Amino acid sequence: MPSQIACQLYTLRDFTKTPKDIAATFVKVKKIGYDAVQGSALGPIPVKELRKILDGEGLAMAATHSSWEQMRDRPQECIDEHVILGCRHTAIGGLPKEYRTADGYARFAKEASGVAKTLKEKGQLTWSYHNHSFEFERFNGKAALEILAAESDPKHFNLEIDTYWVTHGGGDPAAWIRRAKGRIPLVHFKDMVIRNGEKGVEQLYGEVGEGNLNWPEILKACKDSGVQWYIPEQDTCQRDPFDSIGISLRNMKGWGLV
Repeated sequence: MPSQIACQLYTLRDFTKTPKDIAATFVKVKKIGYDAVQGSALGPIPVKELRKILDGEGLAMAATHSSWEQMRDRPQECIDEHVILGCRHTAIGGLPKEYRTADGYARFAKEASGVAKTLKEKGQLTWSYHNHSFEFERFNGKAALEILAAESDPKHFNLEIDTYWVTHGGGDPAAWIRRAKGRIPLVHFKDMVIRNGEKGVEQLYGEVGEGNLNWPEILKACKDSGVQWYIPEQDTCQRDPFDSIGISLRNMKGWGLV
């Protein structure tokens, strides 16, 4: 069975600032047990050198987070880079602030659908939108994420649902994954833990399977909805980040993912 789990490199961003850092980090990622990564928050590195490092460690680039400006203004450059990497999935990591209004969300949905169509037709790339929790602000009774989903072209505009951020926004991750059926090649697995300490009750990022999300239901929704890549991520770790990605991988493999 082909690999389904890809380490989101944003978790390891403090260790990927230079080509030397990236090479050393990929050695550790492979040793921990990952066969694929999602490119995000990497320091400057020529794309051909990145591919060489990936190949040297036997890692696949499952997906990327690319800049909106590159996707929109230089689509062929984006396509060419993904061809070099052997990668067919890209996503926008966050919505530019100028679109975060009722009219802006609808406008972005249309504009991004056009960009996604170009990337697909010219380069066979899938394009996805990665959510945070601000998209659960409501406009005229609808959450912004609902506006994005409804106003975009489902043939080209996919959703990269982030389980933590949906929960943080008051939504149901499994329900959103099901809602995105057929347009969700990538999903971010991120858990939420609660700690009661000197500062009071704190809501924290946790390793996948170590927190309070309903993972059995999320997993079922993913399988029913056609998810191709399960991507564990942790914005902030409470221990060594390499230990954290190992715990997430161990738990996910324990659920039958590979």
